[in-house]
Amino acid sequence: MIPLADLSLTDHELRAEIESGMRAVFDSGRFISGPNVAALEDEVAAYLGVKHAVSCASGTDALHLTLRALDIGPGDEVITSPFTFFATVEAILYVGATPVFADIDPHTFTLDPAAVEAAISSATRAVLPVHLYGQMADMDALHELAQHHHLKVIEDCAQAFGARRNGLIAGSGSDAACFSFFPSKNLGAFGDGGLIACASDAVAARLRELCNHGSTQRYVHRRVGYNSRLDELQAVVVRAKLKRVDAYNDARRRIARRYTQALEGLSGITPPQEHPAAYHVYNQYTLLTPDRATLQRALHDHRVATAVHYPLPLHKQPALVERYGRQQLPVAEAVAERCLSLPIYPELNDAGVEQVLAAIQAATEIA
Repeated sequence: MIPLADLSLTDHELRAEIESGMRAVFDSGRFISGPNVAALEDEVAAYLGVKHAVSCASGTDALHLTLRALDIGPGDEVITSPFTFFATVEAILYVGATPVFADIDPHTFTLDPAAVEAAISSATRAVLPVHLYGQMADMDALHELAQHHHLKVIEDCAQAFGARRNGLIAGSGSDAACFSFFPSKNLGAFGDGGLIACASDAVAARLRELCNHGSTQRYVHRRVGYNSRLDELQAVVVRAKLKRVDAYNDARRRIARRYTQALEGLSGITPPQEHPAAYHVYNQYTLLTPDRATLQRALHDHRVATAVHYPLPLHKQPALVERYGRQQLPVAEAVAERCLSLPIYPELNDAGVEQVLAAIQAATEIA
């Protein structure tokens, strides 16, 4: 079976580097807020070209703590995408703000700036675009809207470390940007982890307090905070992978190009569309098909794993329908009904790619 993602350490050089780093942590006895965490923050800040990078315990915490650090709360509206993982909207609800969903672009599956503009109200405080599947949203248009309406912009970069659009790297041009190091991400740890990038000294200082029980001085708590710290062992893993992330992303892109070249023109299959100005890092390779269940069964029979990211848009989730009633967002709904993700990971070799493509070809011929 070809897995959707292979998280095993097939790179022996990487394995040796991680094991050596972990042994050093074991020998030091310092597992929280140590030198590897500090070094990782510096290295990510340098990679992104931002002033501050503040690590935390998860991508969800990164979103939650960022909203709180920017003083977004009850009475405020945050415009975001209905087509993403639930954590994006959870974070908005954690601070007592109201999520407002704007529909997505039918080609990139990211926030449609025209839909965002139509959703802006007097209560809107922020826009929270999601760089979905590894492709950046139209940040030029969203930044222009935000500047005109005096809104904060918070990027959800959980699936898009290293992605670019119009020369701008994901996470470098907004009020704040939130990253996840969940193992399946294109820059992943061996467990949960997250990070916030920002330019403001004041926001970074507040984030550091919030991550550490509201404290920067031992036993002195300036505010009520949270226990959300990245540990040294996870920092060792992410530091090792950060050195290789560009090569990993290039490998994902090569696999994606091979898929797309083979699938274009195939009946019943619409490959993902990469914006001409984008550098898509393909955390997922997600196509559209009108009969997803049949294709998914056929691929499973040919020993190819698949997944649906995401079958139920956020505005249709029971917890949100109960709060806000039913909404209609036709593009997100249409994509959710037809999307299917294929295996993609840097170690997927040519034989594996050919097995996936042969399975799709066989399935479409049967159909």
